[in-house]
Amino acid sequence: MARQPLSDASSMKSERWLRNLVALAILFFLWWFLLGVLEREVRRAEEQAANMVISQLRSALVIKGAEVMLDRHGSLEEQEGINPFELIDHQWGSYAGQCKGRVPEPGAWCFRNRTQKETVKQGSGWLIYNPRQPITIQKRQANTGEPLAWRVTTEFADRNQNGEREQDERSTGLRLMPVSLQEDSVGTQSAAR
Repeated sequence: MARQPLSDASSMKSERWLRNLVALAILFFLWWFLLGVLEREVRRAEEQAANMVISQLRSALVIKGAEVMLDRHGSLEEQEGINPFELIDHQWGSYAGQCKGRVPEPGAWCFRNRTQKETVKQGSGWLIYNPRQPITIQKRQANTGEPLAWRVTTEFADRNQNGEREQDERSTGLRLMPVSLQEDSVGTQSAAR
């Protein structure tokens, strides 16, 4: 039996179809790979930006703590719960000011004031960040829609290394302490340093 040659038109059509299919498969693979790289880079950029903000706020607290300690009439304990963004003369694009809702918009920071019922003391509150995507901020895992919170507290000379402040242990400065954000309350339970 003799083979019949395929017509030139149908073989060219098959070759073109195969080339187009291979080209589409390669383009799809490159598109998928580039989306993964883009997602990783966006996550890394948000992580670096949030860590940079925390570092700058911590530096501002070191300076504020030194100023308060040099002032004979000042007390570090009076500075607990202050808004650290107010210590830096900079217009932050991601800082929304006072929290208007339970949490800020994704990718934004806000400060939630708290009024203590016993003392009606204003200015005591928490700094809150709502990540756009899962990131790690200062060794704390943050997932999308699960904001992280910090509170300005005093550092102290922990002589007996128990992590709790006794009366004879003096304050040594201010720090930004991670706290847990739960429903409508913020507590210091199980917050990692």
